[in-house]
Amino acid sequence: MVHSSAGFEMKGNNNDNDNDNNLEEEQSGFEISVVVPKRFGRLGDDKNDCVEVLVNEFNNVGFVVDRVLGMQYEFIKLVAPEEVLGRAAAELLIKKKTKIGVDVQFEWEEAEAFVRQPDGALFSWCERFRCYHHLIYGIVNKSESGIVLRSESIEIFWEPMEPLLRKLESLGIVKEVFPLHDEVKRKQLIKRWALNWRDFTYQPIDEIYSYFGMKIATYFAFLGMYTRWVLFPAALGLTLQFVDFGASQLLVLPVFFVTIILWAVLFSQFWKRKNAAMLARWQVNYSVRDYRSKFLEMEQQSSLQSVEYKNNWTDKPKEKEVFQREEWFGRFKRLRNDAIIITSIICLQLPFELAYAHLYEIIESDIMKFLLTAAYLFIIQYFTKFGGKMSVKLIMHEKNENREHQADSLVYKVFGLYFMQSYIGIFYHALLHRNFVTLRQVLIQRLIVSEVLANLIENSVPYLKYRYRKHRAIRNRRKREKGSSTEKSQFISRVEKEYLKPSYSASVGEELEDGVFDDLLEVALQFGMIMMFACAFPPAFAFAALNNITEIRADALKLLVMLRRPIPHAAATIGAWLNIFQFLIVMAICTNCVLLMCLYDREGEWHISPGLAAILIMEHVLLIFKFGFSRIVPEEPDWVKARRMSDATHVQHIYSKQLLKSISGEKKQEQKSE
Repeated sequence: MVHSSAGFEMKGNNNDNDNDNNLEEEQSGFEISVVVPKRFGRLGDDKNDCVEVLVNEFNNVGFVVDRVLGMQYEFIKLVAPEEVLGRAAAELLIKKKTKIGVDVQFEWEEAEAFVRQPDGALFSWCERFRCYHHLIYGIVNKSESGIVLRSESIEIFWEPMEPLLRKLESLGIVKEVFPLHDEVKRKQLIKRWALNWRDFTYQPIDEIYSYFGMKIATYFAFLGMYTRWVLFPAALGLTLQFVDFGASQLLVLPVFFVTIILWAVLFSQFWKRKNAAMLARWQVNYSVRDYRSKFLEMEQQSSLQSVEYKNNWTDKPKEKEVFQREEWFGRFKRLRNDAIIITSIICLQLPFELAYAHLYEIIESDIMKFLLTAAYLFIIQYFTKFGGKMSVKLIMHEKNENREHQADSLVYKVFGLYFMQSYIGIFYHALLHRNFVTLRQVLIQRLIVSEVLANLIENSVPYLKYRYRKHRAIRNRRKREKGSSTEKSQFISRVEKEYLKPSYSASVGEELEDGVFDDLLEVALQFGMIMMFACAFPPAFAFAALNNITEIRADALKLLVMLRRPIPHAAATIGAWLNIFQFLIVMAICTNCVLLMCLYDREGEWHISPGLAAILIMEHVLLIFKFGFSRIVPEEPDWVKARRMSDATHVQHIYSKQLLKSISGEKKQEQKSE
């Protein structure tokens, strides 16, 4: 079925028609848009026109199709009935959880046996997007001979079994394929989430999961929990700042330091428990630790075939040598790339950072310090982006198992660059000059000025990009239609507005990561700043709490209003970022002990006194506590383990019964044959 809300004539000169079209778009539920060039003349009557053939193929697949003309392009909107998606899921061998607790390959005929999502849908948004991708790019020429297609004056030869959409993308006829916002759900999330300030940290995580997918929902769950937990050290830090403890001030700081470390370790462990609870609520029948490999097995069906092929040859010595050589060569490439990044940091970025820190120390004018900081922040952004792009190119030559391992490798490399950029100057002031006044000034600048500027840029740049693209589209159309009215030239459909919006992508490595990379990088850098220098500036936790409360709503508005609907990705945890947070906790133990030593050693000599010895002992105790606390607080709640074990026992019981029935059936047949 083809719905044509715009036909081949623009209806922008009628306000009533515009309102009707907008209302229809809000209620349509279309999920995917395919962008093709806007055509002129009577090309729509040509049965061999490539766009007409593409639309007909979409109809044959079972899509509901709607075609909307924009100012520059035509938009083919698609939505698939549940049965079409179900049969695609069966072809993709997608595993889903059944009502008895076991994950099996989906079959449409047995759809009632599978557990539905929290929003009532049979498939999650990530699963639906995979099915759409499979259906759209699975359209091939099934005839035995080639078909000649036309696009304006160009002839295209569509060869047998060749994917049509890939062909049209390579020729530039299909400009883009992107997911669409669901207007009804989007407005509900704006009201209940982005603009809901009654509870500062409240977030409808299940609705976010249903609309954006697991990766983005996990990020916002982590950010919300981190913001709630940081309220306690924020209140404690403000108390230390405004309450005069007199002679006990030097004793209060060690107590504050120990409390902060215990808080961070508890937060890390309880986040793992919350993560496990979310997976159980989202009907993911794996633990946090083994979920990653399980889901990647489901996504990488083609890679599994190659693994099976390798396993068939592992008994032969020559083939074993080949596989071992490939394995160690891949590890050598990763080691080489890590060495390149580390060498670049030491030889290029480290001198630059130390030069900035030294100039900041010797300059006396506050205005000059401000100008120096502004110039530094401007230059360092390009430096780190260059390093990130270099990391992406290096990763492309690594032999990683899958996309997620590539993303983790990128996270470690890029965070190394940002770690040096963010903290080396602060280390310089704290350890070399031991100037705590300058140290506090730098911390305030980084926490307030840098984060405010980052939020302004993060939320204003997408809007400016959208306004610029919209203005350019209107201007180009006016040039083509000189005699058209202003109202007609300014009409823009909802789907075209989404097309003109920027995508949710990372500042580096769009091939590997989406915008969650930048958001988690910002949180990790903030966490490191407030933790590693907690004894020097306790109120930093209050600035972090205030920033995160704003960040939750700003990121929500950014995703719902200013950006396209992101492509969903499967990620049950925050991945490599959790290891980075663990690393920052260890660094915080070391740096804060050094800061306390500097505060206690007033003579400026590095000697061991009873007080300094106590600090060293405290450091070792905290490190032991950090690495041993996982034994005290388990990563999974007992009810999650009990549910998983119950499901496994139930599955084993059913399989045992089926095995007994099959064995007894075979024996009965043997007795009858005798």
